[in-house]
Amino acid sequence: MLAELDTIRTEGITTLEGISDETALENFRVNFLGKKGRLTTVSAGMRDVPPDQKAAVGAKLNEVRTALTAGIDQKLTALQSAKDAESVKGIDVTLPGRPARSGALHPLTRIRDRAIQTLRRMGFALADGPEIETEWHCFDALNTPADHPARNEKDTFYLPDGRLLRTHTSTVQIRTMEVAKTLPVRIIAPGAAYRRDEIDATHLSVFNQLEGLYVSTDVSLADLKGTLEYFFQDTFGPQTQVRFRPHFFPFTEPSFEIDIKLEVKGQEARWIEIAGCGMVDPAVFEAVCKSRGDKLFDPEKVTGFAFGMGLDRLAMILHGITDIRHLIENDTRFLSQF
Repeated sequence: MLAELDTIRTEGITTLEGISDETALENFRVNFLGKKGRLTTVSAGMRDVPPDQKAAVGAKLNEVRTALTAGIDQKLTALQSAKDAESVKGIDVTLPGRPARSGALHPLTRIRDRAIQTLRRMGFALADGPEIETEWHCFDALNTPADHPARNEKDTFYLPDGRLLRTHTSTVQIRTMEVAKTLPVRIIAPGAAYRRDEIDATHLSVFNQLEGLYVSTDVSLADLKGTLEYFFQDTFGPQTQVRFRPHFFPFTEPSFEIDIKLEVKGQEARWIEIAGCGMVDPAVFEAVCKSRGDKLFDPEKVTGFAFGMGLDRLAMILHGITDIRHLIENDTRFLSQF
């Protein structure tokens, strides 16, 4: 048996030297070391080896297996090195390298990070919630009745089980108040929202929104106006003019739309709508109290304000982008400007 093992080793090493591709190398491995390979077959005969020879035969068996395995590894390395060398044949590796152009943050990421930094400095904490929501969190808890247009299937993405893709990140306000332990609550919730809008230069079916909520025992309309005036002047410049127009939202009362005066060189200054806000409607606090089973948000004792704005719209105004579709097309000609 010792002589047979020496023969296998010699033949194996000789065969390895003549192998020129990885397929032949794999066939060699199977023929010599596979389950039915020559070395495996010989090793099965160990049970018939006399006891006084088992140690010597076992040592020889391991020696041959180690030699063949090492030979396979070396041949594989050599074949791969040859393949790599062939792939770069004809390439002048002495040419100086050309620096790759570095990337940059997407304009939506830039405005989101900037908005978060500004509001965090004002004491707002980040909050998050699911994008697949219940009707209660998206509409009922926000004082939006069943006959409201937003609850129409033509305006909202409903799922077969009755849930829906959230139409705004105001749902995070409700979820935050549901689990709050104490007052005040002061949070912002950036994230995606979904609506069945026709896609054009100013609308997408999915957009990025940032909501804010501040609830305590003495929050006033002056707090709301001061917060948002500071935010927009920090974002667009200290000379930015901000105005509040009375409006209607189901979940705030009184409610306002916010405009800023846009001044573009060579054009006449004009007012442009940029956000919505208002004092939290008592009906919202009542719905939260009913869900919680306590009176932490008793509308007779607490007040609060909420606001929401589209980050896509902020980015378009800040960078002079004329078509919202540019933000999702991943065109490097557009993105390289930032």
